[in-house]
Amino acid sequence: MSTLLGLPRNGYRVAPGPEGYLSPSAAVMGVVLPEEGQALIEGEIVSQEAAMEAIAERLLAAKNPMLFPGPLVLWAWSDKAAAKAVALQELVAEVPGMRIIPMPDYRPKYPMINPAVEINPNHPNLTIWHNKIDVCVFVGVHCHFANLALKIVRAGTDCYTIALCGERGHEDAMITLRDVHAKEVTELTATIRKVKMGRLSCRKGR
Repeated sequence: MSTLLGLPRNGYRVAPGPEGYLSPSAAVMGVVLPEEGQALIEGEIVSQEAAMEAIAERLLAAKNPMLFPGPLVLWAWSDKAAAKAVALQELVAEVPGMRIIPMPDYRPKYPMINPAVEINPNHPNLTIWHNKIDVCVFVGVHCHFANLALKIVRAGTDCYTIALCGERGHEDAMITLRDVHAKEVTELTATIRKVKMGRLSCRKGR
């Protein structure tokens, strides 16, 4: 089923919310994870290249884009993690106005986190509301916590979510890429640069 291009048979789209307090998981609504070389845009299986272009367009059009790096890239636990972190810094530098708010760990923090400086998967909406984030990118977050956070974001905010997954992807994100490592981050940065140059050329031609 996951090799078929297109939306789930029921037409469900993983779109910005607020979808409601008990919004359904995308998997329950029929969204399946992409195969190798594929990606998801709002629940629809597309090519990885199409998804990268869509990510570039979303980030460059955002008013307040944000990167949410998790423990898998925040801590230098391997050479691959360190290389991916460097590639992500280069990506952020390519997107005008993009900032970084880390997800250093997954423990619930009460009575409240400091939403100006961190995000937590148990209440990510607090950080998005506080910083007025309209487009965000999750990366380096363990899959089960990423899915939890993405579902909460979709339920209570209108933020457009993007997930760069090192495994099979995150169906609860509006756009997700799978098998993302330093090489794929660099490719995405190149796509962003290409789209940005195209926009500048269009403006000069007016």
